[in-house]
Amino acid sequence: MSLLERIRIIPLTVRVPAMVAVLMVVVSLIISERVLDRLYDMQEQHLTGVTGTYFDGLSTVLIPAVLRQDVWETYDLLDRTRTMFQAVSPIETVVTGRDGLVLASSDPRKMPVLSQLPDAFSGQGSSGDIRIDWRSNTGFGTRPLIYQGKTIGTVHASFDISHLVAERRQVLHTLLATNALLALVFAATGYVLTRRMVKPVTTLAQHMRAGAAGTPHPIPLDEFPRRNGELADLFHGFNALVEAERERTALTRRLAEEEKLASLGRLASSMAHEINNPLGGLFNSIDTLKQHGANEAVRGTSLSLLERGLAGIRDVVQAALATYRPDRSGRPLVLSDLEDVRLLAGPLVAARGQTLTWMSKTADFTIPALPGSAVRQALLNLVLNASAAAGENGIITVETRLEGGGSTLILSVTDTGPGLPNSAASVLTSSEPWPAAQSAGGLGLWMVRKMVDEAGGHVRLRREVAGLTVIELHLPISSPGEETSHAA
Repeated sequence: MSLLERIRIIPLTVRVPAMVAVLMVVVSLIISERVLDRLYDMQEQHLTGVTGTYFDGLSTVLIPAVLRQDVWETYDLLDRTRTMFQAVSPIETVVTGRDGLVLASSDPRKMPVLSQLPDAFSGQGSSGDIRIDWRSNTGFGTRPLIYQGKTIGTVHASFDISHLVAERRQVLHTLLATNALLALVFAATGYVLTRRMVKPVTTLAQHMRAGAAGTPHPIPLDEFPRRNGELADLFHGFNALVEAERERTALTRRLAEEEKLASLGRLASSMAHEINNPLGGLFNSIDTLKQHGANEAVRGTSLSLLERGLAGIRDVVQAALATYRPDRSGRPLVLSDLEDVRLLAGPLVAARGQTLTWMSKTADFTIPALPGSAVRQALLNLVLNASAAAGENGIITVETRLEGGGSTLILSVTDTGPGLPNSAASVLTSSEPWPAAQSAGGLGLWMVRKMVDEAGGHVRLRREVAGLTVIELHLPISSPGEETSHAA
């Protein structure tokens, strides 16, 4: 049953108050969004003004030292002025020279001289604007140092804005409490008024539900509204509809029987037509064999025709089953199965301008303990997911290797994307059985997890320091040194 159908069967006495409450929530959300947006602008303006004063003071005293590239004096000025601007709550202050390298910082151990500017500061640019990261309760600001119309350096600073976040949280809680109270009051009022207004409709709805559960019955006259009007007309219309529905049901039943017989006839004629086509040739071949079977050339031609005709009939019978038949070939995994993935994923990777690096640290092998088709499909799913995550001009690396003295096959896929979301990562690494995790992520990752679980392996997911996402499939080999055969 769809969501819309479930909503429709909810009693009107519940649906109307719920709609009123939902409308109130929507209105309150719009109002809250406008209030919070205005508060955000005011807080940002306040922070811009306060930090502007901080940068003005620093710029005045730092220009001579930066002009001389005096590291110690610059650090000394940063250290002394830090206690003078406690209202700004500076966290870190960094001064860079003309070359963009760190000249001095409030924490020289974390940001030494001549080091690169950290990413948290480098993304700000030199426009002098304030950037706020509400998640980390931190504000970032930049002020260029200008002497005689030329930029000689830049001051970068981060500020603690936890007090602004606390203010936003307090306002948000107040808005939520007020809106929840108003929604509850409106919902209760709507329930009382609606219950009085739609009591006849409730009676009608009960008969309609009873009719939906079985054969509908007309409403007795003693349950009709006392006053004539629209509701009484509705009851009469319902009774008329019940009578019409009974007639329609009987007619539909007869039409369904006729359509079923017609469908079976079409199916039977289609199958008969497909099978009958080669039967004529088969019978002709049999007659030829009976009359000229002693002739070797005639016998070979007739048998070949019989084989092709029977193969055609077999294909017709198996056509509907081929799509749903699982891979029962039992073919073992070989190195070429993994190499096929590079060919299958190559066009998509090239279309996105990506780089696919393939590293195979194994010689040619055959692993009877692992199914070739399933492992190849799992690796292909990971490579396609990595390509989608890496984006345009991304880098994807695939590595295959044997570890533990040849007892474990490791398939590693690395990409430069932002990493898997928690719901998708849980499909691969959760301790729950894989059938329960099927709905948490995509079907491709679910199939990877299914293959790994059936092989008795595990998945390892990690994030490298360089920002690379690495997914490793550890697949055990039953008998190390015996199940894997290497060719030179």
